[in-house]
Amino acid sequence: MRFAPLLIALFLTACSEPQPPLVASDVEVTRPMPGMKMSAAFFVLTNNTDEPIRITSVTSPQFATVEIHETMIEDGIARMRELDALVVPPSGSVTLERGGKHLMLMRPGELGDRVALQLMSDDAPLLTIDYLFASESAPGDDDAR
Repeated sequence: MRFAPLLIALFLTACSEPQPPLVASDVEVTRPMPGMKMSAAFFVLTNNTDEPIRITSVTSPQFATVEIHETMIEDGIARMRELDALVVPPSGSVTLERGGKHLMLMRPGELGDRVALQLMSDDAPLLTIDYLFASESAPGDDDAR
């Protein structure tokens, strides 16, 4: 009976639903500031495969251009540079965050309450992120900041 726990673990693993190869979590897309023509997106990408996943481009119907950027500190000054690709390691994750790797969303079109981001590897779609902006509080609401 010492194999019972191993058999139960194998059974549960076999019965569980397969995970998608690439998953985005903790997604945040900022709205462009008034008068500005750019925004940013931050999230965590998790690779559920045994192979690296290479993201070579990102598109959005709400923005004319989306670029993968990284903030670097050079001579005490923060500078952004565009990356050719973003690689998510096998069975690992990459965090896109302020002050690090992130997406720059430029030249917005008509922005409603949603933004779609299509992550691509060469010409193949990998993942679509559909982000719903948080509703904004009306003046006088207790939650207004």
